[in-house]
Amino acid sequence: MQQAQSEGVVSAMSQATDVEQVAQELARQLLHPYLGFVLFFCSAEYHLPDLAQALSRSFGGIRLVGCTSAGEITPQGYGRNCVTAVGFDHRHFSIAAELIGEMEHFSLIDAQQMVERLASGCRSNALAPIKGHSFALTLLDGLSSREEMVLAALSAALGDIPHFGGSAGDDNYLTHTHVYFEGQFHSGAAVVVLINTWLEFEVFTTHHILPRQEKLVVTGADSASRRVYELNAEPAAEEYARHIGVPVSALDYRVFAAHPLAVRINDQYYVRAIQQVHPDLSLSFYCAVENGIVLTAMDPGPLLHNLQDLFDGLQARLGDLLLTIGCDCFLRRLELEGRDGLEQIGQFLREHRVMGFNTYGEQFNGMHINQTFTGVAIARHRVPGHR
Repeated sequence: MQQAQSEGVVSAMSQATDVEQVAQELARQLLHPYLGFVLFFCSAEYHLPDLAQALSRSFGGIRLVGCTSAGEITPQGYGRNCVTAVGFDHRHFSIAAELIGEMEHFSLIDAQQMVERLASGCRSNALAPIKGHSFALTLLDGLSSREEMVLAALSAALGDIPHFGGSAGDDNYLTHTHVYFEGQFHSGAAVVVLINTWLEFEVFTTHHILPRQEKLVVTGADSASRRVYELNAEPAAEEYARHIGVPVSALDYRVFAAHPLAVRINDQYYVRAIQQVHPDLSLSFYCAVENGIVLTAMDPGPLLHNLQDLFDGLQARLGDLLLTIGCDCFLRRLELEGRDGLEQIGQFLREHRVMGFNTYGEQFNGMHINQTFTGVAIARHRVPGHR
């Protein structure tokens, strides 16, 4: 399924299992004389070194950035065990990208120098001023436990440039996640992409999770490993299971998706998703947790209605949408799979030209969050009256 290149983007996907065929199918759908950049998301089931080589051969000097996923959002809706990609026309988008090779050593000075280089790279195409016409995308190793530190530095350096992103997944194995940059897949790393365009856009985040009355206080935690040992001064897994009314033995990622916890910041709730339960009855989380924080028990609300409200608002503000890049938490997908809602939501995403992936966490303007749909909507043309 291809969109006219005159619109600025072309979307593609491949469900082939052979990596050479994958690369050739993507190239056949994406390559055109004005192609300047390709963003892709792929299943971790592929042999990644071979896929990297095949992509490099098929796309020649075209820059590619991507990451492994916990499911893909394709031109046909939700996908699994495939590759989905977007090609950007350099007449509409000026794009620069860099790799953070070691996330644990990334400092504010590193971030400031990186943002300066990225901005300089975007300016070389002379499309539009950086200020007011740029957004950043971050793709982070989803098992690094370093997201908050990297995002804090980047957020300070980016200033008023809006940014969003997703943490790479690995099809729910929780073992190895990778980002792709300059012909190789990397672990323990991140990619930062600055996208400059004369088109109108909006970076957003939304979720469908509603608060309940119950509160759980973290009374014992190791913040470095995101591991909670006690909730309300009781073994964490036991207290959590008691609150949601299931035995500890029933706790798994589908239960976690259906019964999330969240921290309240001002008037907003931000989910702190549970990753797994350990034999010592501690709980690992996908996001930062520390002693003393109050977690609110949450229930999922109507997901489709939430997305409809989001896109109604985006279209009212921006006009007809050309593309939405979506970072969709894999816990939302698990919830949909558990109640047979995947096809309906997949159709909605297809109709609204959403491309992206299921993540192990999302990023929004410096925050690392869970169980959200976060991304950027790009309009076909600049809205009349806007600068």
